[in-house]
Amino acid sequence: MSPATLKELIEDRDILALPGVFDGLSARLVQSLGYPAAFISGAGLSESRLGLPDVGIMGLAESLEGAAAIARRTSLLLLADADTGYGNAVNTYDTVRRFEQAGLAGIMIEDQSWPKRCGHMSGKTVIPAGEMVEKLRAAVEARRNPAFVIKARTDAAATDGIDEAIRRGNLYADAGADLVFADALRSEDDIRSFARRVDAPVSVNMGLGLRARATTPLIPARELEKMGVAVVIYPRLLTTAAVRGMQLAMSAMATALASDTVTESPDLQVSFEELNELLGLPELLALEARHVAG
Repeated sequence: MSPATLKELIEDRDILALPGVFDGLSARLVQSLGYPAAFISGAGLSESRLGLPDVGIMGLAESLEGAAAIARRTSLLLLADADTGYGNAVNTYDTVRRFEQAGLAGIMIEDQSWPKRCGHMSGKTVIPAGEMVEKLRAAVEARRNPAFVIKARTDAAATDGIDEAIRRGNLYADAGADLVFADALRSEDDIRSFARRVDAPVSVNMGLGLRARATTPLIPARELEKMGVAVVIYPRLLTTAAVRGMQLAMSAMATALASDTVTESPDLQVSFEELNELLGLPELLALEARHVAG
């Protein structure tokens, strides 16, 4: 039996949990834990590649390059963050073509005005719903493989309220979106209402790692499933965990330097062997043994 497509996983009765990955290492880690799919966090790409927050500074070329590099290094089905499609409907058409050709399983397009920003930041604005509908129609027309997922995100809940987010969600579903997402919903009731009233599979964002900045309440995946949610993404879990891990490691290094001691810290670091195992060194060595003359 061939592996399921991302669209098939979305349409499955069980909720699909997508960790947010941001580079080859995080993707290999998620793959090693048995996940079939993941979400490429646009914020994570901007933060890790540019050292900048998710405020619309990273453009198409950098986003595509980052996503393509991850796709080359993993068998995960990857849903990429394509921000606003990087322009109008024509630009969105081209964006879909590029991401599909690069080996992604789908992309997310949002209805924010450019420059966009993280959905949990203040100061967002959205484009007219009709303009977003045309972007989505162009996206659907652009894809060559009908299994390539078009995810439509609306940020209208923060700017115009939950009813407008629901209205847009249905418009976007009618335009051909396979998955619909309202970012920064503020209550369980809003999540339940959006999932019930939008006629398409619905995704939500659980902001593990956002702490007090999270606008959406943290809800267990099985509870979300009971609410009618098809997909839950955790876009900031690994980026924030990585930063905390590096802070702890550097703190341990500072202590060692101050005390003129050297100690192993297995609670802070994986071993050299474990790292290379994760990155596929045994397979590369086997390939070398088969094909490189000694």
